[in-house]
Amino acid sequence: MKNRRALLMMALAVVFGLAAVALASRWLLRQTPGASNKIVVAAMDVNLGQRLTPEMLKQIDWPAESLPRGALRDMVKLAGRVLKTSVLRDEPLSEAKLAPAGTLGGLSALIAEGKRAITVRVNDVVGVAGFALPGNFVDIIVNTQSNDKAISKIVLERILVLAVAQEVGRDETKPRVVNAVTLEVTPAQAENLDLARSVGTLSLVLRNQVDPRPGTTEGATKGTLLGAPESPAVATAPSVAGPAPAPARPRVQVAAAPRTRSCVGVIEGVQRTQECL
Repeated sequence: MKNRRALLMMALAVVFGLAAVALASRWLLRQTPGASNKIVVAAMDVNLGQRLTPEMLKQIDWPAESLPRGALRDMVKLAGRVLKTSVLRDEPLSEAKLAPAGTLGGLSALIAEGKRAITVRVNDVVGVAGFALPGNFVDIIVNTQSNDKAISKIVLERILVLAVAQEVGRDETKPRVVNAVTLEVTPAQAENLDLARSVGTLSLVLRNQVDPRPGTTEGATKGTLLGAPESPAVATAPSVAGPAPAPARPRVQVAAAPRTRSCVGVIEGVQRTQECL
């Protein structure tokens, strides 16, 4: 009886042990990513505008619960595609980071649809001391003459810097003093910018990348700068002399002619009188 009870306990222990092993193995299999969870990442740091080669790519296992949105898994289809944003080593690749298929490498791959790229000459002051780097947004100020008065006015706002000199990398944060900056603009903005640099001098104003508020201003003149608004000169019309008034004629007083008096003699009785009229 005792032996039977011992055998029963041993059998139960074996069953429970096998069940525990099965449950543990199933849990481990769920934690281990399978082949379907392999995604493509960058094998090295790659700058925007570069064409991808097999040496720049690799596949790694990624947990199924935290797969990046839009992650790509086929390395063959990525060969020859052009990046429109910089990626770091081991960063997952997605369609949002790639230019359309068939796009050639270089600056043209970075220009958004409907936009244009235009380059303006700058110096260490105009270029915000080298802090206007690719990926930053700037405003454009033109200083020119308007109605014979000097004026500075913001003519373009929130313009994306595509490249400085001949470099399009966006990873560096150190200032780079260059002599040219390439900007992304619409066709209408390109016309305004070309006119602005022909009628005056340009300056770049670096702005916060996440600040979309417009900077509406009236422009600055010498009068507003010094606190004394310039008033337009009032032209005084010259007085026109009219014809001289004719001299007044002297008034001539004509002496009245003496009146001739008529006298009549009147006899009353023995008295005689004379009355004159």
